[in-house]
Amino acid sequence: MRRGSHKASHVGPRQPLADEAEGYLLAHAHRDQARREAEELCARMPWLTTTQAEELTGHYVRRRLDVTRQLLHSTVRRAEELRQEYESRYAALRHTLLRRHAACACAVLACAGGVSALTVLLTR
Repeated sequence: MRRGSHKASHVGPRQPLADEAEGYLLAHAHRDQARREAEELCARMPWLTTTQAEELTGHYVRRRLDVTRQLLHSTVRRAEELRQEYESRYAALRHTLLRRHAACACAVLACAGGVSALTVLLTR
């Protein structure tokens, strides 16, 4: 299987700019969600000063984005491993199928040749 030819047929060709925009929007959505969670956490700690709350929020958002980035990288790595495994398995199955079809075609030709030879011998 060639690289890039495994996209679903119901999805049109995707543009790199659209992929980049989607990634940008997803990253901002994750950052906004992390910021909301950090602000909720700080709201439950009324003893924090404004500076401490901002510092805690910044730390939480950075850590959360780091974790998300690590998860995405491991997911991409695993997807690549699976793609390689499936492609090699597909190639092996295709090779086996080709061998079987070639053997079957040879058997059919041999039978046709044998029937032909038998017909010639019987008609003499």
